[in-house]
Amino acid sequence: MELSALNQVDMPSGQKLLRRWLLVFIVLSLIILLMPWTQNFRAKGNVTAYDASDRPQNIQATIPGRIERWFLFEGDTVKRGDTIARMSEIKSEYFDPKLVERTGEMRNAKINSAEGYLEKASALERQIGTLGLELDNKLKQARNKYKQSLLYVTTLEADLVQQLKQVEIAAYQERRADTLFQKGLKSLTYREAKVLKTQEARAKLTSIENKLDQAKTDVDQAQLMLEVTEPTYQGKIAKAESDRQSALTAYYGSIGDVAKLESTETNYLMRRNFGYILSPQDGVIGKILTPGIGETVKEGESIVTILPRTFRAAVEIYVDPFNLPLVKLDQEVRFLFDGWPAVFFSGWPGLSYGTFSGKVVAIDNTIDAKGRYRVLVSPTEDGRSWPSALRPGSGAEGVALLGRVPVWYEVWRQLNAFPPDYYNSKEKGVKDDEVKLKAPAKGVVK
Repeated sequence: MELSALNQVDMPSGQKLLRRWLLVFIVLSLIILLMPWTQNFRAKGNVTAYDASDRPQNIQATIPGRIERWFLFEGDTVKRGDTIARMSEIKSEYFDPKLVERTGEMRNAKINSAEGYLEKASALERQIGTLGLELDNKLKQARNKYKQSLLYVTTLEADLVQQLKQVEIAAYQERRADTLFQKGLKSLTYREAKVLKTQEARAKLTSIENKLDQAKTDVDQAQLMLEVTEPTYQGKIAKAESDRQSALTAYYGSIGDVAKLESTETNYLMRRNFGYILSPQDGVIGKILTPGIGETVKEGESIVTILPRTFRAAVEIYVDPFNLPLVKLDQEVRFLFDGWPAVFFSGWPGLSYGTFSGKVVAIDNTIDAKGRYRVLVSPTEDGRSWPSALRPGSGAEGVALLGRVPVWYEVWRQLNAFPPDYYNSKEKGVKDDEVKLKAPAKGVVK
């Protein structure tokens, strides 16, 4: 009959259906394995502000003090310069309410003292000039007196020579008168007149000799005065100059004290202003960290948290060192934000729904305490706009998109626990050894 055993045996219909399904599954599996797959890895993170000045910040107390009054409450909107709270001093050296005014009075007193020292220095300078002129006059006077004394000595010496002749003539006449008296030719009165005249000539000679000695003494005194005058006045000038330098030293010291008091007065004034806690920027008051009235705070202690009113959102994700070499600048990252429903297909991001696109703008070079690296991602300009309701600290899950490979290759990589292929940065126009500068380098202003 030429019939095989298989044709003679009736097969159940279920087996035929299973065979068809297996065939379809194998065909579909082959098609799927040949389809392209986008490699990726995931990293957890949170929302932050791209600009560091827009991130939540704590306001610290500049000086130690005691909280006296709160002007705002949590959730209030503030502008730059608005008063948040007022503190009072707790240090005894700043208790005086008129400390700034009294410091200003001390400064004015020092200014007046400095002006007095300056006037004294000017008076001493004028005195030095006067002493110089007086020295010149005294020297001229001493020289003239010395010359006069010399001339007087010369005159007395000439008178002495003349008087010696007079004494000699008077003595000769006295002897002649005595001889004539002995011979009876002259009277006794004539003889006595000659004797008297001789005595007068000798007396005048003695007077001239005494005057000559006195004149010579006056010459020596004039010469000594001439030699002593200049050193005496030079000593007076030196003393006046020393007093002037002392006055100038006191003046400069007073000027230094004035500058110090001005600095102290400014510091006191600024410290008084530091008693008011002001808002450094526009924003919203967050948590008040030191709420109690009368509670003391230390210098640099946080008092209140201020949140920015508007900010440009960014996400900081934390990447394990295993995946860090796969992250490049300007690399695309897809995000799933907490509170926003999304459907994400890892291998086919184009089929995903509800995700938001971003690009890598910064990669930290240091590892954190948990052994991860921080990567900052900002929104892309041509992608879907990020939700305006995002707030700093919200959770986000980032999916970094890498190279495109077949599905069978990705399955083989996963089974062998191999890392994803390195992202081909040349497709994006970025070289591995190229340093991307955010702004031109500028010189340091000294």
